[in-house]
Amino acid sequence: MGKMNLRIGDIFLVLVSLVFYGWVGLDGILYLCVYIFLVYVMGKTIEKAAGSVDKFKIAVGIAVLILVGILYFYKYIDFTLQSLNDILQTDFNLFYLLVPLGISFITFSAISYVADIYRGDSTAGSLLDVALYISFFPKAVSGPIVLWKDFQPQIKARTKAWAVNDARFMYGLNRIMVGYAKKVLLADSFGAMVADIQQKLAGGMDIPTAWWCALLYMLQIYYDFAGYSDIALGLAELFGFRFKENFHFPYVSASITEFWRRWHISLGAWFREYIYIPLGGNRKGKIRTLVNLFIVFLVTGIWHGAGWNYILWGAINGVCMVTERCIRDKKFYLRIPYAVKWAVTMFVVLISWEIFRLTPLSEGAEVLKIMFGITKFSSVNFSFAYYFTPKMIILSVIGVLGATVFHKKCFHDIYTKVNESKLLFVVQEAILFGLMILAVMFMINSTYSPFIYFQY
Repeated sequence: MGKMNLRIGDIFLVLVSLVFYGWVGLDGILYLCVYIFLVYVMGKTIEKAAGSVDKFKIAVGIAVLILVGILYFYKYIDFTLQSLNDILQTDFNLFYLLVPLGISFITFSAISYVADIYRGDSTAGSLLDVALYISFFPKAVSGPIVLWKDFQPQIKARTKAWAVNDARFMYGLNRIMVGYAKKVLLADSFGAMVADIQQKLAGGMDIPTAWWCALLYMLQIYYDFAGYSDIALGLAELFGFRFKENFHFPYVSASITEFWRRWHISLGAWFREYIYIPLGGNRKGKIRTLVNLFIVFLVTGIWHGAGWNYILWGAINGVCMVTERCIRDKKFYLRIPYAVKWAVTMFVVLISWEIFRLTPLSEGAEVLKIMFGITKFSSVNFSFAYYFTPKMIILSVIGVLGATVFHKKCFHDIYTKVNESKLLFVVQEAILFGLMILAVMFMINSTYSPFIYFQY
């Protein structure tokens, strides 16, 4: 009976996930179902081909090519054709395809599935297992990217339909409330101001406003994506799954290398497992290691979006990673104070986020010229004082402190003590519930603002 209940619970989760995915359009459900069946067939084919080395490699090679090909066709074919038209003065017709929701994240999950089977890290699952893994709604559209070898054991380990005790339920609920508050109260407030500044760009922009906008976007993308990850981890916890953390205070990093160990951790783990290590990692000499690092971050940029700004953003991070790898053991670098390294790292992150945000590249270049005083306006319709409101000052201070200071051990100790005291725990829950109510009120009184990473 227990096993039957487990499968009924999983079937329910798959159905809920399909409804969630199909909310933007019923055709998305059909696409996802076909995709799931294709991935399931690939896994079984690879597993059966294990007896022959040649067939084994051919099977996984074809599977990866098909998965990458689907991603390329939907997400990059128009960008490729438009780039060829611009560069070669050709006249290729564009497809104007509607990109399936979350295709980048779903593709990486699918590749993890076939690659882990190929490498012997896990076995092929049943059709229901694959459907649950690919479609599981907390992670399907914006991650975190959970590897199949990490997901499969949790399916088998669950002994009840929901497999959640009181502690796990409260932990999951708290993560959802915290994530929702991050998204609505902070990220959306920052995003609304960024959009307002950008809309008024034609009327001129002064240097302080340009830097203010860049800082707000830096905070917006962090709280937007980290907030979604909190919600995803919390929802997964409610259904008996525990995923690894996806963010760990990236804005305290003193190098781009450290930044990428703290930012979108699941993406970094995926690239390390399925691109960096297969390319040879650091096992084939220094030059090859540096080339592999750069390739990984160039692909990271391409994965984020079909645009030259994403490619340039990935290349900038790649160059920084390569440079840091070359100088990390040098005496002069080791003597640089942490504060200086942190300031330089945050400067690079801030500038690169502006490149990431603005497309086409010409728009990004224009904003950067304003930031550095290269482009100046004789008159500005809305100066810095117009945007530097008390509300945004308070929210920005909260945002900066929340992204930096709260990583200190003392705050973790406080959290531990709160959860050990029944009275303090009740106070904590009341505060979180209050933030949730406030976030709902904010959402009702504002325009809809989707998660940034829904676009990728």
